[in-house]
Amino acid sequence: MAGVSIAAQLSGLDAVVDTLNKLIANSQNLYPAHAQMGEYLLESHQSRFQLELSPDGEPWEPLAPETLARKEGEDRILQQSGTLRDTLSYEATPDELLFGSNLEYAATHQFGREEAGIVARPFIGLTSSPWDDTDEILAILRDHLAES
Repeated sequence: MAGVSIAAQLSGLDAVVDTLNKLIANSQNLYPAHAQMGEYLLESHQSRFQLELSPDGEPWEPLAPETLARKEGEDRILQQSGTLRDTLSYEATPDELLFGSNLEYAATHQFGREEAGIVARPFIGLTSSPWDDTDEILAILRDHLAES
């Protein structure tokens, strides 16, 4: 019988199985990674508030003249009292990470409210400029999954 045959012998299979078992075990409880991601997101968003930047790196829309007049010289955007910035928080569980603010007006500022003349000033989200939140979050997850 004519043909070709290939014989292969696998070695080091125990190391592969051990690595896969470690990945499976570490993926069962992502709470430590989610908590670390939440802390990172708090810092990242606090920095963006200081810079008055949206997640895409664009400056927030300037305040309207009537808003500036009402704020009596305070020209910081979304930071009149600091409450919006200070209510950013996260909830980490083994299965998910929730991040945001519990203030009703947070959604108004994130998405805008046309009928009230309030423009959107997105402040929640992952950014790639001037730093890359996605890379950092993936690094946190990678480190968690690789832990012994």
